[in-house]
Amino acid sequence: MNNLVADYNYLEYFILILLTSGLGLSIRFTLGYSKQSWVMTAHHTLTYCLLPTITMIITALISGNLALSLGMIGALSIVRFRNPVKSPLELVLFFALITIGIGCAVNFKLSILLAFMINIFIFTFFKVDHYFLKNKNKSIFTLSFEEGLNYNSIDIVSKEELKELNDHKNLRQFYIDNNLKNFNYKIESKSREELENLNKILKKDPNVININIYYAR
Repeated sequence: MNNLVADYNYLEYFILILLTSGLGLSIRFTLGYSKQSWVMTAHHTLTYCLLPTITMIITALISGNLALSLGMIGALSIVRFRNPVKSPLELVLFFALITIGIGCAVNFKLSILLAFMINIFIFTFFKVDHYFLKNKNKSIFTLSFEEGLNYNSIDIVSKEELKELNDHKNLRQFYIDNNLKNFNYKIESKSREELENLNKILKKDPNVININIYYAR
């Protein structure tokens, strides 16, 4: 099998489609193994399987034909994706899947290398973060607003300002209720144990009025 798509026969096309789908699915399962629950849906799985394959077929169809290429660009320009991308990582991965599809139509060896490197980066990145969180009881990253929507949180209401919470690494919200003269804190974390330990400590503080913990699904 060479790198010129136009010279492929039907069997080679079929093998290339399986290869392209497999590369996309490998990224999907690496994300799932790294505890990225947002990708563990049927829709995301199909997307990671179909997007690089469709891109590869489009690239194969328009390669070597300038008129067809311009027509395809015009046709694709009217396609609008109304589903919002929820994080920069999701957008980057979609771009990676498209690149893998194009690469399989031009040089499948580079696509295999790209998918391998993406899987290594994803696995290493989240494993390092998990190591710091699990074994060191801390995280080397702060949580973004979107990430916090899927994480555990604790709301604290206090009569006095709690200085130990002002510098907490996962403090997401702080405000003062001037009417009730209360101090309100919201802290988010991946770890239930971290919030439960914080809850035990705060319950002993006489200034704390109310504590609510919300666990992610």
